[in-house]
Amino acid sequence: MGFFTKLLPGRSADEGPGDRGASGEDAAAQYLESRGYKVLDRNWRFHQWELDLVCRDRDTVVFVEVKTRRAGSMAAPGEALTRKKQARLIKAASHYLTAHNLWDEPCRFDLASVTDTGASLTVEVEENVFQLDGQKA
Repeated sequence: MGFFTKLLPGRSADEGPGDRGASGEDAAAQYLESRGYKVLDRNWRFHQWELDLVCRDRDTVVFVEVKTRRAGSMAAPGEALTRKKQARLIKAASHYLTAHNLWDEPCRFDLASVTDTGASLTVEVEENVFQLDGQKA
């Protein structure tokens, strides 16, 4: 598993939670692209299921869940990736693989934890955080 950090310019300190989430996704996408990932889709939806980012890392399809929190928040961004959330991501990823005929491609689930200090955004990416069957990688 890999952890990476990059400081990126932050946005206004008075933005709301939805704005913070969008800023976090923007920062994560920018960071992943700088690492050679190709972003295939953003906020891909199938009914009630959503994937924040779908990327390609060489020959692997990567489903990236982005969690953004303010610096000093009591909960770390990754703590929001519960078993229930993982099950929803697996369901969404299954529909994505079917819709794009990608079941023969290797895939993995990554977590991008974004911390917003107000002045900057720190992005940390943990690769392969769980398996398609819901087991810890």
